[in-house]
Amino acid sequence: MTIMMPEADQTTLDRRDEIIAALSKIVPGEGVISSEREMQPYESDALTAYRQPPMVVVLPDTTEQVSRVLKYCHDNGIKVVPRGSGTSLSGGALPLKDGVLLGLGKFKRVREIDFDNRVAVVEPGVTNLAISQAVAHEGFYYAPDPSSQIACSIGGNIAENSGGVHSLKYGMTTNNVLGCEFVLITGEILRIGGKAPETDGYDVMGIITGSEGLLGVVTEVTVRILKKPETARALMVGFAEIEAAGQCVADIIGAGIIPGGMEMMDKNAIHAAEAFVHAGYPLDVEALLIIELDGPSVEVDELIARVEKIARTCGSTTLQISNSEQERLLFWAGRKAAFPAVGRMSPDYLCMDGTIPRGKLPAVLARIRDLSEKYGLRVANVFHAGDGNLHPLILYDANIPEEMDKAEAFGADILRACVEMGGVLTGEHGVGVEKRDLMPEMFSDIDLAQQQRLKCAFDTQGLLNPGKVFPTLHRCAELGRVHVHHGKLAFPDIPRF
Repeated sequence: MTIMMPEADQTTLDRRDEIIAALSKIVPGEGVISSEREMQPYESDALTAYRQPPMVVVLPDTTEQVSRVLKYCHDNGIKVVPRGSGTSLSGGALPLKDGVLLGLGKFKRVREIDFDNRVAVVEPGVTNLAISQAVAHEGFYYAPDPSSQIACSIGGNIAENSGGVHSLKYGMTTNNVLGCEFVLITGEILRIGGKAPETDGYDVMGIITGSEGLLGVVTEVTVRILKKPETARALMVGFAEIEAAGQCVADIIGAGIIPGGMEMMDKNAIHAAEAFVHAGYPLDVEALLIIELDGPSVEVDELIARVEKIARTCGSTTLQISNSEQERLLFWAGRKAAFPAVGRMSPDYLCMDGTIPRGKLPAVLARIRDLSEKYGLRVANVFHAGDGNLHPLILYDANIPEEMDKAEAFGADILRACVEMGGVLTGEHGVGVEKRDLMPEMFSDIDLAQQQRLKCAFDTQGLLNPGKVFPTLHRCAELGRVHVHHGKLAFPDIPRF
């Protein structure tokens, strides 16, 4: 299987030296990378099965430089792929052979911390975890916490609308970002939102969050910071059957309890995480729930008692409650390390991302088991169980050519099952190139055309991150007509590695 990307423009490639020289004037010094060897780290994001060297990499460190780079590319019809830390698992930052890769890695400054208004103003290259570290001395933190939070950048979090283990109670990125500085492909600089909790007019911030680099480039972010809860404790609950764990999740939410986080791992993931972190996970269970409750200590004590009762009713076989902050963090350490831990079980794995209604959890788990038998591949399941976000890790060996094809087909069937059960194709990893060709499973041609009309309002030439999200490229002039037209642009193959 190959990924199809927009056909390279030979005219642009013929002008490569001229383009490099022009960009070097805008971003002098070490701001432009053009040698094949030095560009190699930028060939892919965390979906490493697909790689494509960019035409050139440019690393600006001011908004003005970003504006000038984008304006130059717009005026000369040059494609641009924005890139944060490159931790995307959907191929959202996969470069183009005839495109400029615009890296925001130098934007690492915390510009302002305003405790009175409970906001922080940071640049897009600041890592997710660094925001919490910057405000921890006053007892504050930034709530969304992807497993890759030590490395992923806040700009990338906005592009993919990232979540994390605490998104059940505190929301995704879109619920915690109040404003941004945003540069259009024309070089125009917009200021959207700000420190106020709500703004008038259209929710442009909501459009930008999750737009996967198709609309513009974020150069500054205003995020909401929260006071750390007085108390936070976690329960580690084991079940002999994975369906019983799923029922426990539904019963907790049905009882009106909203945990700070509620995660599930199946047996394969439990064993991998325990061997990696030694968190004390029970190894004789089929499913493990980690449930965190936070708030005033008296409230937490009451909620722990209620959750413990629900878990026992659902047939839990083990139950342990954290008695210290160190123990609570250890419970989470295994879950946060689940992805690298599973790497010990197999030479390669494909990390999927889909979302279902919570009540469908037992059904989708049964479907995943059936698909595992069908394709002859093992799977380790890790879930943001509270909000129905699934992360099945499909294990395969890339040295066996047909196994990669099987893994991709397996993953596609899982995502189709998510849509069939009333869910969606992605919860937080984005569409990128990984799920692009599955978009028609969820959207009609008219739906997709309307979404592309919105992109055209920001990017009339289709220069920003083309080939991502939409399975069919339409020219903006065609999309402006009353009827849906199918003037497809050519897609050559991007080889898989």
